[in-house]
This record gives sequence, C-alpha cells and structure tokens, in this order.
Amino acid sequence: MNLETTYLGLKLKNPLVPSASPLSRDLDTAKRLEDAGAAALVMYSLFEEDVQAEEEQFARLMEFQDLGHGEADTYLPLSPDYKTGLDEYLEQLQALKSSLGIPVIASLNGATESGWVEHGKELEQAGADALELNIYFLPAAEDSAEVVENRYISILGQLKSQVQIPVTVKLSPYFTSLGYFVRQLETAGADGVVLFNRFYQPEMNLNTLDVQPELHLSHPHEALLRMHWIARLYDKVDLSLAATGGVHGSQQALKMLLAGASVVHLCAVLLQHGPETLGGILQEMKQWMEEKEYESVYQMMGSACQVNAIHPEAWDRMNYIKTLRS
Repeated sequence: MNLETTYLGLKLKNPLVPSASPLSRDLDTAKRLEDAGAAALVMYSLFEEDVQAEEEQFARLMEFQDLGHGEADTYLPLSPDYKTGLDEYLEQLQALKSSLGIPVIASLNGATESGWVEHGKELEQAGADALELNIYFLPAAEDSAEVVENRYISILGQLKSQVQIPVTVKLSPYFTSLGYFVRQLETAGADGVVLFNRFYQPEMNLNTLDVQPELHLSHPHEALLRMHWIARLYDKVDLSLAATGGVHGSQQALKMLLAGASVVHLCAVLLQHGPETLGGILQEMKQWMEEKEYESVYQMMGSACQVNAIHPEAWDRMNYIKTLRS
C-alpha cells in the first residue's frame, strides 16, 4: 500500500498532517505525533499583532528610558537573555527541525500589508520547509470584494518576494467567487490553498453585555463544506489542496482525498483524544483502501471529484434542489 502524497512540492509518507495548534509548542508532543504517523507538522501561528506590539513596546522602552534624566540612558540595558515572541518562535522551529524527521510548516497569521511578512525570511532561515499564510481579515461595510481579494494577493506577493520555500494560503469560505479567487492566488504565486479557516465568533454575556471569546472545536459535519469545494476545484487549478476543519476520523479523511485533497489536516480530534489517535485513523484508512482495492493514495485522489463523479451535477445546484425536495 503506497500512502505517499505530494503537498507543496514536499514528498510526504502519507496524507495526514496535524494543523496549527498548541500541540506543536511541546517537543515531546510533536514527537508523539510523528511516532503516530504524522507526515508533516504545521506549527502554531505567529501572530502579526504580537510581533508588532512587542516591537513597539521595546522601541518605546529604549527611546524614552532616559527622558528627563540623561544619566539613565543605560539604566535599562538590553539583557542578552531577552527574547521576543518571534525569537521564541524561531527557536521552537529550530528545535522541531532538530527533533523531527518530517517537514515542519511555519504559520504566519495576520491581516495587514505591513512589513511583518518580512519575518517569513527569518522563518525560512530557521529551517521551515514551507509557510502557511493565514490571513484572518474581517472586511468593513465599505470594503468591496475586489478590495478584500487584492489585500490577500498583495500580502501573498510580499511574502513570496521574501522567501524561496513554498507558500500556501489558508482561506475562509466567504468569498464572492471562491474558485476564481483561488485561480488568482495561483497566478500570484501560491503553491497551495488550505480550505477552510474557522472563524471563531465572539459571544455576548447577557448579564454584563460584554463581548467575549468562546471556543468551540470543530464538528464532523463541517467537513462537508471542505469536501464540496475541494471536489469542485480539483482538476481546475494546478496547486496543492489541503482540507482542514471537521476531520475527526478516517471516513472524513478518505472523503477529502477522494474529492481531491493532497493532504488532510487534523486538529480537534488530536486535542480531544491525543496524538496517538492519528495512528488509528491512518490504520483505518489503510484497511478501507485494501477493501476497495486501491493501491495508492495517488490512485484514489480526486477519483470522486466533480470532473470524475458518476453524476457531476450532484456537486452543483442539483444537490441543493434534491436536498430540499427530500
């Protein structure tokens, strides 16, 4: 059974890849993921806001420490042990690369066109095999679809100008014409897209009227949206397609591959049940492939996408009509 796949030009031993999560913060946990069969690892995200806030705070500290007191110019010398969040991220990346034998993908999370993407070069130098660009942007009422999409393309272009390693873009499903936009990203240099980012909606406290964060892990039904769009994009774009969100077992993973995904990202199921869960999912996938007489992941990949489907219209409006009539 050949489980190999290719993602962002990287040859992987199988299609299961833990996505960005706290699991990559701990070397022992990362090693457990590799031992369970993980083919690559996406690091937790480096957030634009954190990098900028630390840089601004440090600049203010060093600039104004002697304000009104010239003799205090060296009162707060920079400690050789001082580390920023970026420094710690780079160190963790290097540690993961030293400890693991699988590719490590760094994750950049931001929303603006500022120079923070220049840090992509530092991530490349620290050993990242690829970069996942997660643009978490909530447009205002005056922002047109063109303005929103151009922001993504501009940020991608800036990052691609800084690095030579592959870059994949993590998208939300809320674009006017998703297929056309993915093609635009491909033209702009994207090596892949990850479908889809999950927007964590804020909650409101009725007692205090305070808006506060609330975390809900993914549910298997969320995988349907990912499967739908991957099936429609496969064979229409020449870049890697990664499925993320709602994959809690072998059934969802297999469906993503049949639809056309190059890799399947896992997160919630690993947080809930531990890294070793990945090994069980992989074993169940092998058993199903043997029963269906598939010899490789490549043979299976995209075999049920819209182009290759028994009923291609089932991936389109006809499914909507039939569902309502049922």
